[in-house]
Amino acid sequence: MNIDESIDMLEDLIESAKQVPFANKKVLVDPDRIRAIIDDMRFNMPNEIKRAKALNDEKERIISDANKKAEQIIKTAEERAKILIANEAIVKQAREVANEILSKANTMEKEIREAMTAKLDKLFEQTEKSFTNGLTEIRQSRAAIKAAGRKTVDK
Repeated sequence: MNIDESIDMLEDLIESAKQVPFANKKVLVDPDRIRAIIDDMRFNMPNEIKRAKALNDEKERIISDANKKAEQIIKTAEERAKILIANEAIVKQAREVANEILSKANTMEKEIREAMTAKLDKLFEQTEKSFTNGLTEIRQSRAAIKAAGRKTVDK
């Protein structure tokens, strides 16, 4: 069960709760059931974090792959440069090609890094928003439960 389902269960529990006689908009809820749902929410929160970590690991893997490709491109360029070293013009051209390949590899790595950073930032923002919304709803539910409990005790 995910956090959204747990929140839906809390809402259903509140909506299906019996109204307290002579108390406007006050209901009786099963605190053990609410605690069970909250415990379930706590248990399921790490899944969101695990997904974010998996994306971060994927970003690192992509960057690592890009670095390996860049190293291979550089190695290939260096090998070509050694073969063509007999002629000064050819050496100059090989260096230019190697620099261009390195520049492209660096640009590609930068683009991949920026794209993954943006993707992770968006995921973290969504996860943070989800957690914030969930926490807000939990706090509101707890406040409502506490308020209902105080009014029941007062009567």
